[in-house]
Amino acid sequence: MATAEQLKALIRSHLSDDSERFFTSALQIAAHEAGQGHGALAHDIRDMVDKARQVRGAAVLQFPVEMQGLVLAENPDLPISALVLQPEQLRRIERVLTEFEQQDKLKQHGLWHRRKLLLVGPPGTGKTMTAKILAHELHLSLFTIQVDRLVTKFMGETTAKLRQIFDLIQQEEGVYLFDEFDAIGGERSRDNDVGEMRRVLNAFLQFIEQDSSDSLIVAATNSPDLLDRALFRRFDDVLYYSQPDEEQRRRLIENVLGVFRPSRLAWKQVIEKSAGLSQAEIDRACRDAIKQAVLHDRLRVTSPDVLAMLADRGNASSGRR
Repeated sequence: MATAEQLKALIRSHLSDDSERFFTSALQIAAHEAGQGHGALAHDIRDMVDKARQVRGAAVLQFPVEMQGLVLAENPDLPISALVLQPEQLRRIERVLTEFEQQDKLKQHGLWHRRKLLLVGPPGTGKTMTAKILAHELHLSLFTIQVDRLVTKFMGETTAKLRQIFDLIQQEEGVYLFDEFDAIGGERSRDNDVGEMRRVLNAFLQFIEQDSSDSLIVAATNSPDLLDRALFRRFDDVLYYSQPDEEQRRRLIENVLGVFRPSRLAWKQVIEKSAGLSQAEIDRACRDAIKQAVLHDRLRVTSPDVLAMLADRGNASSGRR
């Protein structure tokens, strides 16, 4: 039978609406039951978790045929407590949430809430995660625009697709994420630019300026230097992301490991080994360590587990550079 601590962790995660930690706690119970020789029960718990994750990630809106594959829809389950950033960044994100939730009060005084955000920073530093958290906290669906499918070689087709997206933004309230935004937001004066892309950028500038929907528009880029300067004026707020410092790395590791964290972790070595890794890489390394524990029917990860997975991520990251 599950331990008292495991049951309390399961209940706490449910009451705090932290689905990912709830799933993690459930998987820990499955590992415990497997260790007790209850293989069938452990299998059933893991199967329920897998099915629940699939349901939560399922599309929430049926798109017209011409837009299928262009926009991906999901209901994220990441609470703001999962976001590990500098206090100033968190304060600004919380301000976006507060203004959105009290937009009617602002409108009574002729004021508008922040709806258009530009997120800037290296890959894996929390930009996409921020969009997911905004959607979860505001109880909205997240719609991710596949920018690589948006841009086509046919004159006028990209602008037409862009118009469809902004029509959707007007009709269906949600959080809309334009990832790798520099693909359509490039500087208009660049010598290697083509006339069609300049027209696309001009169309985007016009659409976002005219947009008066209640949706939240989020654009994310790894390359702010490529963006046209005129874009920055169209956004209500610009948030800059960076690689996590030592304190952020420790908090992130504690958050992800959750109930799988051992009572004693070789923190000095772990912090050193995680240096230079992004939030996303550290997150994946910790989840890989949890998988290792689950597959070996252990209730906790070990320091060697975490260090080995961080090393794997570090080697993979070095190979990409």
